[in-house]
Amino acid sequence: MIATLRGRIIDRSMNGTVIVETAGVGYEVTMHTRASERLGTSDEILLYVHHHIREDAQSLYAFASQLERNTFRILIATHGVGPALAMAILQTHEPASLVDLVGRGDITALTLVPGVGRKTAERLIVELRSRLELPALENPSADGDGSVLTEVRGALTQLGYDPSEIVSATSAIPEGADTASALRHALGVLGGRHA
Repeated sequence: MIATLRGRIIDRSMNGTVIVETAGVGYEVTMHTRASERLGTSDEILLYVHHHIREDAQSLYAFASQLERNTFRILIATHGVGPALAMAILQTHEPASLVDLVGRGDITALTLVPGVGRKTAERLIVELRSRLELPALENPSADGDGSVLTEVRGALTQLGYDPSEIVSATSAIPEGADTASALRHALGVLGGRHA
């Protein structure tokens, strides 16, 4: 089994497929685009790899950290989650964000993942609660905060922001903020990023 690759990126495609050359051999690996865009082509890189074997194919999924690889493995061990959906989840939510939203039971945040509807999100939250290491929640019944987040995420989606941008912009919303100030805060974060 291949566990890591150290080498240089010699080619990448728009769908997240990257070729990493190691000791004269090019390995085709799949990464989520957020991670592959962070990697330079001239520097030597170290990737953590999950070697996925099926009857008809072998695939390599690569990650910048062991935490991401471990989260990917937890996701694909979950009923109904294959590698493509696990990569889509990690494209939208970083591991810490995923743990946070599962702990809060934030179905709306999980439905930001392409291909995940409300019923699938509900099932995933139930199943992932027992698999992910969740921090103790101080206030698990914060319905007000949950509805503010839901409204702000819905507004940002309608404005055309990418799901990963929405998650990072709303993760820093101050506690107890009303919808209007939370939306202003998120737009300020996004505005600073695109400036």
